Amino acid sequence: MSQSTEPEDPSLVWRAYDTVTPGYRGRPDVEMNAVGWGLFLGLVILLVPLLPFLVVVWLVGKLLDAVVPTERE
Repeated sequence: MSQSTEPEDPSLVWRAYDTVTPGYRGRPDVEMNAVGWGLFLGLVILLVPLLPFLVVVWLVGKLLDAVVPTERE
């Protein structure tokens, strides 16, 4: 006697999958694309003014790494 988890009757799977709702057919989601682009452009507008500060912080970090080298094993 085997301990298989598969049903003995293949039609059982089809009966369990059978449903009264119609199948879903995908469509382009243009509305959410517009929302995504709006959020992206809003973030760009907010973050671009911070770019010079980020560059300064990066340059200070590079300068400190050059002046005070860390020991590596």
